Amino acid sequence: MTKRQTRLFFLGSTLLFAVIFIGLTLDTHRQITALTHAEQLTPEVLAGKRVWHEKNCTNCHTLLGEGAYYAPDLTKIADQRGAAYLSQFLKNPSTFYSEEKDRRLMPNLNLGDEQIRQLIAFLTWVSHIDTDGWPPRPLLVSGTFPGARTVRAGQEAVSNDPVALGEALFRQSPPACSGCHSTAEGVQLVGPSLAGIATRAAERLKDPAYRGQAKTAEEYIRESILAPSLFVVPGATFAAAGRSFMPDNFDRLLQANQIDQLVAYLMTLK
Repeated sequence: MTKRQTRLFFLGSTLLFAVIFIGLTLDTHRQITALTHAEQLTPEVLAGKRVWHEKNCTNCHTLLGEGAYYAPDLTKIADQRGAAYLSQFLKNPSTFYSEEKDRRLMPNLNLGDEQIRQLIAFLTWVSHIDTDGWPPRPLLVSGTFPGARTVRAGQEAVSNDPVALGEALFRQSPPACSGCHSTAEGVQLVGPSLAGIATRAAERLKDPAYRGQAKTAEEYIRESILAPSLFVVPGATFAAAGRSFMPDNFDRLLQANQIDQLVAYLMTLK
């Protein structure tokens, strides 16, 4: 190749990739409104964004991969934790985590109730952005159960066994069950350990304090997934004002057969 041919090749390649880059950039900007649900940018969401920046949340957390990595990415926190949990957590983080056990602790930002609502509205809007699977795993704060591995949808081997499908779904994001619940005895994450849940579900039905509608252990587990606040275990620390911290959107997030699979898997935890 002569010098002239080399020069032409360089200039042509540079021009070609410049055109491709500009085209991709324009296409991205064309889709931003739809991908980010810009029509849902309410005054409360914008106020929550101001709270996020005023409190320097990006000094520790990332959103959409941007920010510091000292604390977990919060892109999908609203879907994974739910507004009830976030509201109580933001009032006093030390209620849920200790520096001795978790080795790091979010400071109390002294947020007012209105600021908390605004911040949750902002994080909810962020969680609805089409991120093409980011973040790649559910939020984990104090680790997870031994041997666990969390995968994205479609990464598990194909199976027709509902128990195997339920276990894969449990570790899958979404619904990110393993980000909040351990299956090891005595290992508590955000929610209670699910070790022995099938046995406890059967015992719960005999408890005079039970006020749900389930008649069997399977129905109790299903009820706990779809309507977690229908019956809150007395004395539990996973609820406030009679409302469970567990999100109540799994009937919209999951299909009916996926709920069946989750129940089938959880029924094996005896």
